[in-house]
Amino acid sequence: MKRNMSNIDRIIRVVLALVFAYLYFGGIVTGTFGIVLAVFGAVFLLTALLAFCPLYVPFKFSTNK
Repeated sequence: MKRNMSNIDRIIRVVLALVFAYLYFGGIVTGTFGIVLAVFGAVFLLTALLAFCPLYVPFKFSTNK
């Protein structure tokens, strides 16, 4: 996997993942929507750690210089 995310993109994803985790585990957002937020947060965190976003590939998009 070739890196296709810049550090700023990665930081934004980690921050969003933390916000989603806080909303879900803090009990602010519950039910199906809470589970969806938790899954999105996990995906954002994983893609940030790998510096690779599979959704960028079909569009030939990269934030990495």
